[in-house]
Amino acid sequence: MKRLWAPWRMSYIKSIDKKEEGCIFCTKPAESDDKKNLIVYRGQKSFVILNAFPYSNGHLLVIPYLHTSEIDALDPQTSSELWKNVVMAKNVLKSAYRPDGFNIGMNMGRIAGAGIDQHLHIHIVPRWNGDTNFMPVLSDTHVISEGLEGTYNTLLPFFKGIS
Repeated sequence: MKRLWAPWRMSYIKSIDKKEEGCIFCTKPAESDDKKNLIVYRGQKSFVILNAFPYSNGHLLVIPYLHTSEIDALDPQTSSELWKNVVMAKNVLKSAYRPDGFNIGMNMGRIAGAGIDQHLHIHIVPRWNGDTNFMPVLSDTHVISEGLEGTYNTLLPFFKGIS
């Protein structure tokens, strides 16, 4: 039998029943350690962060600083910057990883699949031809071939030059 090592998943498993105080999408950008918090880009109204429990390498989230679960609560400037940063993050992923496609979307509400339903966020998931294989189907397992620190270090230089 072959083994698939994914030691970082244990932190996710242990966190399922733990409820952190406050909203992580508010507390993380309020701190100054972007590397620890996996923040790769800060705009005026929104920021880009690595998903700590990614579906695929390079899985990013674009999040408004405003704490809301409703997209219609965003002012026009925030909405505009949010979408601008989605496009920018997609282009960074395209340059850094050369994926064959992307899933970009939102899950609004717990019933719609939002793991954090009180603060809206947009997922950008790079996809490659053949990345859906037998692992998710037969063993409910996703293979992530690069650790978060490696992904952060790969993407950060691409975001550094953007203003």
